[in-house]
Amino acid sequence: METENRRPVSVRFLAAAVLFQGVSGLAGGIGLILDPSGASLAIPIEWLDGSPFDSYLMPGVILFIVLGLYPVVVWYGIRQRWQGAWLASLSVGFALVVWIGVEILVIGYQPTPPLQPIYGLLGLAILGLASVSSSRRYLRPRLAE
Repeated sequence: METENRRPVSVRFLAAAVLFQGVSGLAGGIGLILDPSGASLAIPIEWLDGSPFDSYLMPGVILFIVLGLYPVVVWYGIRQRWQGAWLASLSVGFALVVWIGVEILVIGYQPTPPLQPIYGLLGLAILGLASVSSSRRYLRPRLAE
């Protein structure tokens, strides 16, 4: 039986998945910001044809902030049991699924490397882990004592 303060396995996996996304988003965002051509990450600039972007700078900034910094803050919130950690973790999963969906709509499905399905599944996993009853119970807002 879980005590009130013992972190359930689902929350541990949720925290790990959110942290992985945050670190990955920071790394990818920095890579795109430092090299907006995408060449250093082996991302063809032609993928942006038909998109609102002529370089990877703005996608890199968005990736860095929304799927990098924000998930790291959410991870910390999960670890500290901040009041909004449950909803924030859901928003990370949702943002990742939306990012991948929009990416596929804009540049098409890119099978190599298989990052789109991997990160799409990661987003779904974050949503699933946040939705598990033990995660909801542990991270739900608590009334002041």
